[in-house]
Amino acid sequence: MAMSVAQVDSRASLSSDLFYDILRRLDGATLASAACTCAALRSISKEERLWENVCSSMWPSTDREDVKSLIASIGGFKRFYADCFPLIVNKEVPELRCNDYLEYPEEWTEAEYYGDIDEFESISPSDFVSIIDIRYKDTTICSEVLWGIPNANGSNGWFYNCPFRIDLLTFSARDDDHDGEVTISVSDGLPPITSMERERKDGKLWQDLCNGLRLSWIIVNRKINQAANLSSWSALCGQRHWPTDKDFLIRFGSVLPAKDILPCQVVECILLMKFRVVHTEDDGVQTSLKLTELSMQLGDMDGAHVNGRNSLLVLKEALSCRRSKNYSEALESCHLYSKVQTELKEEKMRSENRLDRLCILSGIAAFASFCYYFL
Repeated sequence: MAMSVAQVDSRASLSSDLFYDILRRLDGATLASAACTCAALRSISKEERLWENVCSSMWPSTDREDVKSLIASIGGFKRFYADCFPLIVNKEVPELRCNDYLEYPEEWTEAEYYGDIDEFESISPSDFVSIIDIRYKDTTICSEVLWGIPNANGSNGWFYNCPFRIDLLTFSARDDDHDGEVTISVSDGLPPITSMERERKDGKLWQDLCNGLRLSWIIVNRKINQAANLSSWSALCGQRHWPTDKDFLIRFGSVLPAKDILPCQVVECILLMKFRVVHTEDDGVQTSLKLTELSMQLGDMDGAHVNGRNSLLVLKEALSCRRSKNYSEALESCHLYSKVQTELKEEKMRSENRLDRLCILSGIAAFASFCYYFL
């Protein structure tokens, strides 16, 4: 009887080890699905080590010891994955009209514009950590971690009123631990181009960048133990930078709630990536690009950049907003924001044109009256 029990225990142990070995090879979505199949897999899938492997595979920057400690302090890798794998979705974009709100200083009092002073004072730039990973065709080309917000020397300094901006490469260039410049070449899967003139005609390189690049920009608030991915993962749009002829701008981002923070109620998180062509095949070497900019800014519906103070409030609010594992849904919310923003700009232009015509007609009428009475 004892031998029979020992055999059963041995089989159970073997089964658990086998299941664990299988589960550790899965990605996060598949691992979560497997956990729903039976009690045994559900129990094994709670192992933090499994989710640590998933996170380090998805976001290589989480494999750093300091980031591992951070993630452990905010609830562990399983919670981190659950918070950061889904992307932010905000379809509650108001259909504003150009007269729906006036300029901030005229319409809102200082207290209304800046919101709850006590709430702001509870937020510090040092509370935030940025965890950034860039992939090109499933190969990680850049992993960075930024502790705090650079150059934010307290809420009473220039950061308080100036446009909010995080320029990752500018900060990293001063970091002794930085690995150096980020480049992509033909050996990474980049299509070769013979010359920039040829690229302007067929756009092969440009199209490949838009389709192949993936960006993850995770924001963690250490004070409230929350995290969220502010990127759209895939590129939203982009353009060639014609003045230099060799720069490619690629834009990622998300739509963040700003209710009770700004009059426009929602803002756009703008994540901008810029690559410069360093070499073409005409140079006698492989085609290669260098990453020259990776930045974050927040913009309102008018296209104005949000200041540092309100940006901190928006970022804190974003950590608890709705998300979706359907990445196309996240892209759809960004396109909806762009559509409403474009319609608002067009309406403003029409309104300004009407005012211009009215001023011209008023001027003509005044001149005609002057001529009638004095000539």
